[in-house]
Amino acid sequence: MLEAHDIEIARGNRRLFSSLSFALTPGTLLLVTGSNGSGKTSLLRTLCGLLSSTTGEIRWQGENIRSLREEYWKHLVYIGHANALKDELTASENLGALCALSGTEPRAEQRRLALAHFGLADREHVPVKVLSQGQRRRTALARLALSAMQPLWVLDEPFAALDNVAQQQAQDIIARHLTGGGMVVMTTHQDVQIAAGSTAELNLDQSAVR
Repeated sequence: MLEAHDIEIARGNRRLFSSLSFALTPGTLLLVTGSNGSGKTSLLRTLCGLLSSTTGEIRWQGENIRSLREEYWKHLVYIGHANALKDELTASENLGALCALSGTEPRAEQRRLALAHFGLADREHVPVKVLSQGQRRRTALARLALSAMQPLWVLDEPFAALDNVAQQQAQDIIARHLTGGGMVVMTTHQDVQIAAGSTAELNLDQSAVR
């Protein structure tokens, strides 16, 4: 279980939101919504332990993630708005490096199949600097095809720059993860329909879960 208890996040002299609490259980999709500047990305980065909240705490399995640190990150996949790819590395090499962040080392064949799932079978050995924005996003998202063992996925605008086919492929992987008992926290501007045991919306303009 992932829990947020009485979270407040401020940037500079501006408070983005306060008194935010929620619990995320297996099979649940949490959609984080709100206007531009409401703190969506800041919340996701805080859930990952990359930013600190002004007050409150984030707990994983009942323990504060600040004390768990690397142990918590082994259970987590974070894909931010930026793809976090190295231009000089190939798609396959980048995918291996991204998976290493959570302590996994997929074989070359596993990376090939993950990239092929997102239509990159003929681009796996190409440096990402020559890939289109959509292909770069698909390279980053191919990590999801190798991350079934990480229960918590935190995804910031995962469908940005994707065509309809790639968007559906990503939605299918997310749905399978939820069906298998995984948990997903996600922001998106797209109108998506993802099958989940439970779906909740957290609107940061209202700081309420419904």
